[in-house]
Amino acid sequence: MPDVSPTKWHLAHTSWFFEHFVLEPFFPGYRAFNDRFHFLFNSYYYSVGTMHSRPQRGLLSRPLVREILQYREYVDEAILRLLQSEDGNEEIRSRVELGLHHEQQHQELLLTDIKHIFSCHPDKPAVNPGLMVPGTEAASEHRFMSHPGGIAEIGVALESGGFYFDNETPRHQAIIQDHSMGSRLVTNGEYRAFILDRGYENNGLWLSDGWAVIQQRNWNKPLYWSDDLQSEFTLGGLRDLDLNAPVTHVSYFEADAYSRWAGCRLPTEAEWELAARKQAVTGNLMDSQIWHPVVAAENSSQFFGDTWEWTASPYGPYPGFTPLSGSLGEYNGKFMCNQMTIRGGSCVTADTHIRASYRSFFYPDARWQFLGIRLAKDGTDSQ
Repeated sequence: MPDVSPTKWHLAHTSWFFEHFVLEPFFPGYRAFNDRFHFLFNSYYYSVGTMHSRPQRGLLSRPLVREILQYREYVDEAILRLLQSEDGNEEIRSRVELGLHHEQQHQELLLTDIKHIFSCHPDKPAVNPGLMVPGTEAASEHRFMSHPGGIAEIGVALESGGFYFDNETPRHQAIIQDHSMGSRLVTNGEYRAFILDRGYENNGLWLSDGWAVIQQRNWNKPLYWSDDLQSEFTLGGLRDLDLNAPVTHVSYFEADAYSRWAGCRLPTEAEWELAARKQAVTGNLMDSQIWHPVVAAENSSQFFGDTWEWTASPYGPYPGFTPLSGSLGEYNGKFMCNQMTIRGGSCVTADTHIRASYRSFFYPDARWQFLGIRLAKDGTDSQ
């Protein structure tokens, strides 16, 4: 699958990021571990040179894993020496911090990528057979929570403390209409009812591009579900489908069609952020060691963890957005076209990586990430 990268590529790329953006410009006399790695492990930074084709990464039989581990050790040692010798250099500190958050993103990508790779194996092996299997419990009643409209501020103020990506800035005003949002994520059972009601056959529910995609690719269920809708592939291997757990691995097109079928819509990212700000940043995230969506805990709204949530908002720049200077400006800004914003993190997002203002994005046909659905509707009538 063109979007999937091998595990060893993720480790080499994150090492390359530190080498190229921190060590080479700031460590006097630093010598690259292997000059060829600049081509092999650059991802999309065209301003610093060409790179190996992403869909062909799986064919990189060399370098061997042990050489990549040696590369990582070499880079780590140099980074530590640089930090000790340049204590107090704000630009170095800022780039190292960016590199650490970049690495957390690739830790998540590594798990979703290897899940897809293992799912293609005839034996459907578990990435980790020891992953916890949560007990089956009933999902809480799905209700709609009212949110009044008005003019609100979203995004991160430039003077805010703590880490944030450039695409979360600047803080700006957004006009919000009266609306209501679902009290939890949509479950497997609720989504299966959509399938059994022949939702994938009703072209009136689908965006034109979405209808074309499901016809061309023969989609009739979420990625990793069995044909009989009774089981799904997980990072812990093949498991029975928990009808009370959140549905995941659905595209924006599927999320949008389901919302129409349910008589609702997807929330905008401004609506989502305003609601999420009222919640503690806690949930079923990577450190839970479950690595799969679970039934919402008592009084949990599931805004953080379990699945990323599709929003109705195209991924674009906030008013007044300015990307980082230089090559690091390619990190987020150049992807602001033809993608949809997602919010909230997933069961494989690092606990220290997510926040209410965090914006991620995917093409509307993407499904291999842990992507789920929260419903919204116009008006403030709760039910």
